[in-house]
Amino acid sequence: YFTGLKDKRIVVLGLGVSNRPLVRMLLSYGCAVTGCDKTPREDLEPEVLELEKAGAELRVGEGYLDGLQADVVFRTPGMHPDNTALRDLRANGAAVTSEMEVFFEVCPCKIIGVTGSDGKTTTTTLISEFLKRAGKTVWVGGNIGTPLLPLANQMKEDDIAVVELSSFQLMDMSRSPQVAVITNLAPNHLDIHKDMAEYVEAKTNIFRHQGPEDLLILNYDNGITRSFGTDRTCWFSRQKAVHGVYLEGETVYTDLNGKKEALLTRGDILLPGVHNVENYMAAIAAVWGMVSPADIRHVARTFGGVEHRIELVREKDGVRYYNDSIASSPTRTIAGLRSFRQKVILIAGGYDKHIPYDVLGPEICRHVKTLVVTGATGPKIRDAVLGAEEYRAGEPEILEIEDFTEAVLAASKAAKAGDVVILSPASAAFDQFKNFMVRGKFFKNLIMEL
Repeated sequence: YFTGLKDKRIVVLGLGVSNRPLVRMLLSYGCAVTGCDKTPREDLEPEVLELEKAGAELRVGEGYLDGLQADVVFRTPGMHPDNTALRDLRANGAAVTSEMEVFFEVCPCKIIGVTGSDGKTTTTTLISEFLKRAGKTVWVGGNIGTPLLPLANQMKEDDIAVVELSSFQLMDMSRSPQVAVITNLAPNHLDIHKDMAEYVEAKTNIFRHQGPEDLLILNYDNGITRSFGTDRTCWFSRQKAVHGVYLEGETVYTDLNGKKEALLTRGDILLPGVHNVENYMAAIAAVWGMVSPADIRHVARTFGGVEHRIELVREKDGVRYYNDSIASSPTRTIAGLRSFRQKVILIAGGYDKHIPYDVLGPEICRHVKTLVVTGATGPKIRDAVLGAEEYRAGEPEILEIEDFTEAVLAASKAAKAGDVVILSPASAAFDQFKNFMVRGKFFKNLIMEL
């Protein structure tokens, strides 16, 4: 693939984490590469400037897309495929692709792909943990953080690639993984997608190009994903006995070979919350036949979770502090709140993705004793609570504190021995932080300094 690009004019749009290794890889094959990014030169990270020293031409700052010409364009996931510059490039004969699309083309081994609105990172990680426990060589990446294309030449036919896929990566994909998992779908990223229909349409690309021998794993309990079912579908459910993996009482059962078998109980799963039972069921369906029940049970009893996902930071003066910074949507925060048997002190708010918050109000009334709202969406979350039928004056108490640090300190001050304080923002981080990981680490540092 790459030797065929040598005489082409190649443009890489966006010089973030996933595209930097791509630029280095293209340069190593002797390709002429122009790297484009809206970040002004004075704000570029040293790693990006190193690309220029290695031979790439950089076009950065205001006007970085003006007058671009190319034969092949690698789109960054954050750029909408219908962007004016991309439309112009296509009209002038450019082929538009992405790092992930090319990985699917050149990958020599089986690919398991995971997408969804919530739970995709934990599900992706569980799949990889099951496979590693079974002795497989596993490559984990995609939206989870590691670009896989530069590693493709190290992969062998018997390996397995487990890839987390965002709606932005999937939007113009023309290939699908052999095993596709959709955890659930709910409104998300409507600041970038034109509407909910476009968001859902993007997610369907994870299975749209599958062959008759490929497998589709869907959440039966989610109305949108249930509508995607085909004769190739393996279901998971916590509400109904299905062909696949399901919860009945406190036991997870499999019905994958025409025979109902008990696999493990909720008590076997170290991670808190019924949403993590759903993540387990999705992951079990994806690896069934490749790992043993013993492998699954071992992981369930020992896996402590992924950073920033209802992560216990510390216990101080009898108060437990949890970092759930990954929760950038109401449904994710709702899942976090439902993980605890007691009412919690919740810190919520952040960047506005233009998604509705009305569903969050009643859940906060049921599960929160003190609500601390901050950031751009703080007023929206407050209004959702005040407008809920379940709201009673002072239940929950609502504190509005614009500064993030002060909000965290106020939550800590409100807590008494036996309480739970959780950062679960129901919003993206971009109003005050580079991403949810930076927000989560900042929160953890504040808690460790108490």
